[in-house]
Amino acid sequence: MSPAFRRSTAPPEKGILQRAAEAGSGLSEEPESLVLELLRNIRADVARVDGKIDTVVNAAKAELRSEIQSLRADVAADFVTFRKEVGEQIAGLRRSVVGYHSAVLGHGVLIGELEARVRRIERHLSLPEMEAR
Repeated sequence: MSPAFRRSTAPPEKGILQRAAEAGSGLSEEPESLVLELLRNIRADVARVDGKIDTVVNAAKAELRSEIQSLRADVAADFVTFRKEVGEQIAGLRRSVVGYHSAVLGHGVLIGELEARVRRIERHLSLPEMEAR
Protein backbone atom coordinates (compact mmCIF):
# COMPACT_ATOMS: atom_id res chain seq x y z
CA MET A 1 0.00 0.00 0.00
CA SER A 2 1.20 3.50 -0.74
CA PRO A 3 1.88 5.89 2.14
CA ALA A 4 -0.96 8.24 1.02
CA PHE A 5 -3.61 5.56 1.58
CA ARG A 6 -2.55 4.36 5.01
CA ARG A 7 -5.07 4.57 7.76
CA SER A 8 -4.62 6.91 10.65
CA THR A 9 -3.37 5.44 13.87
CA ALA A 10 -5.54 7.81 15.99
CA PRO A 11 -8.54 6.33 17.71
CA PRO A 12 -11.67 6.81 15.56
CA GLU A 13 -13.89 8.28 18.28
CA LYS A 14 -11.95 11.56 18.52
CA GLY A 15 -12.45 14.29 15.93
CA ILE A 16 -9.72 16.33 14.32
CA LEU A 17 -10.45 19.43 16.38
CA GLN A 18 -10.46 17.50 19.62
CA ARG A 19 -7.13 15.91 18.84
CA ALA A 20 -5.67 19.30 17.84
CA ALA A 21 -6.92 20.91 21.05
CA GLU A 22 -5.36 18.12 23.11
CA ALA A 23 -2.11 18.50 21.24
CA GLY A 24 -2.09 22.25 21.93
CA SER A 25 -1.54 23.23 18.33
CA GLY A 26 -4.00 26.15 18.41
CA LEU A 27 -6.21 24.84 15.60
CA SER A 28 -9.29 25.13 17.77
CA GLU A 29 -9.03 28.94 17.71
CA GLU A 30 -8.64 29.21 13.96
CA PRO A 31 -12.10 27.99 12.99
CA GLU A 32 -13.67 30.33 15.53
CA SER A 33 -11.76 33.33 14.17
CA LEU A 34 -12.55 32.21 10.62
CA VAL A 35 -16.26 32.07 11.44
CA LEU A 36 -16.05 35.47 13.14
CA GLU A 37 -14.27 36.91 10.10
CA LEU A 38 -16.92 35.48 7.78
CA LEU A 39 -19.69 36.87 9.99
CA ARG A 40 -18.03 40.29 10.00
CA ASN A 41 -17.73 40.18 6.22
CA ILE A 42 -21.39 39.26 5.94
CA ARG A 43 -22.33 42.09 8.30
CA ALA A 44 -20.28 44.55 6.19
CA ASP A 45 -21.92 43.26 3.00
CA VAL A 46 -25.38 43.60 4.54
CA ALA A 47 -24.59 47.14 5.73
CA ARG A 48 -23.34 48.08 2.25
CA VAL A 49 -26.43 46.63 0.58
CA ASP A 50 -28.63 48.33 3.18
CA GLY A 51 -26.92 51.65 2.40
CA LYS A 52 -27.51 51.13 -1.31
CA ILE A 53 -31.16 50.28 -0.69
CA ASP A 54 -31.58 53.42 1.44
CA THR A 55 -30.04 55.50 -1.33
CA VAL A 56 -32.32 53.98 -3.96
CA VAL A 57 -35.41 54.37 -1.75
CA ASN A 58 -34.58 58.00 -0.96
CA ALA A 59 -34.02 58.73 -4.66
CA ALA A 60 -37.34 57.06 -5.51
CA LYS A 61 -39.11 59.11 -2.81
CA ALA A 62 -37.63 62.34 -4.14
CA GLU A 63 -38.62 61.42 -7.70
CA LEU A 64 -42.13 60.52 -6.56
CA ARG A 65 -42.49 63.85 -4.71
CA SER A 66 -41.32 65.66 -7.82
CA GLU A 67 -43.80 63.77 -9.99
CA ILE A 68 -46.65 64.50 -7.57
CA GLN A 69 -45.80 68.22 -7.55
CA SER A 70 -45.66 68.20 -11.35
CA LEU A 71 -49.01 66.44 -11.55
CA ARG A 72 -50.52 68.94 -9.09
CA ALA A 73 -49.31 71.81 -11.24
CA ASP A 74 -50.67 70.13 -14.39
CA VAL A 75 -54.06 69.51 -12.79
CA ALA A 76 -54.23 73.10 -11.52
CA ALA A 77 -53.35 74.45 -14.98
CA ASP A 78 -55.90 72.14 -16.62
CA PHE A 79 -58.54 73.23 -14.11
CA VAL A 80 -57.87 76.91 -14.80
CA THR A 81 -58.05 76.28 -18.56
CA PHE A 82 -61.24 74.26 -18.16
CA ARG A 83 -62.84 76.95 -16.03
CA LYS A 84 -61.90 79.61 -18.57
CA GLU A 85 -63.31 77.57 -21.47
CA VAL A 86 -66.54 76.82 -19.60
CA GLY A 87 -66.85 80.49 -18.65
CA GLU A 88 -66.45 81.47 -22.30
CA GLN A 89 -69.04 78.88 -23.35
CA ILE A 90 -71.49 80.13 -20.72
CA ALA A 91 -70.94 83.73 -21.87
CA GLY A 92 -71.55 82.65 -25.48
CA LEU A 93 -74.70 80.81 -24.46
CA ARG A 94 -75.88 83.84 -22.51
CA ARG A 95 -75.31 86.07 -25.58
CA SER A 96 -77.21 83.59 -27.76
CA VAL A 97 -80.15 83.44 -25.34
CA VAL A 98 -80.29 87.24 -25.06
CA GLY A 99 -80.13 87.52 -28.87
CA TYR A 100 -82.87 84.93 -29.25
CA HIS A 101 -85.11 86.66 -26.73
CA SER A 102 -84.50 90.00 -28.40
CA ALA A 103 -85.35 88.50 -31.78
CA VAL A 104 -88.50 86.79 -30.50
CA LEU A 105 -89.66 89.84 -28.63
CA GLY A 106 -88.79 92.03 -31.60
CA HIS A 107 -90.77 89.83 -33.96
CA GLY A 108 -93.59 89.71 -31.47
CA VAL A 109 -93.76 93.48 -31.44
CA LEU A 110 -93.64 93.63 -35.21
CA ILE A 111 -96.41 91.04 -35.51
CA GLY A 112 -98.50 93.02 -33.03
CA GLU A 113 -97.94 96.15 -35.05
CA LEU A 114 -98.81 94.27 -38.23
CA GLU A 115 -102.11 93.12 -36.75
CA ALA A 116 -102.97 96.68 -35.79
CA ARG A 117 -102.20 97.89 -39.31
CA VAL A 118 -104.28 95.11 -40.85
CA ARG A 119 -107.24 96.09 -38.64
CA ARG A 120 -106.93 99.75 -39.65
CA ILE A 121 -106.76 98.79 -43.32
CA GLU A 122 -109.79 96.52 -42.90
CA ARG A 123 -111.74 99.36 -41.25
CA HIS A 124 -110.62 101.85 -43.85
CA LEU A 125 -111.71 99.58 -46.68
CA SER A 126 -114.83 98.50 -44.80
CA LEU A 127 -113.80 94.83 -44.95
CA PRO A 128 -115.15 92.31 -42.48
CA GLU A 129 -112.68 91.59 -39.68
CA MET A 130 -110.84 88.29 -39.73
CA GLU A 131 -111.66 85.90 -36.96
CA ALA A 132 -108.96 85.23 -34.44
CA ARG A 133 -107.58 81.78 -34.68
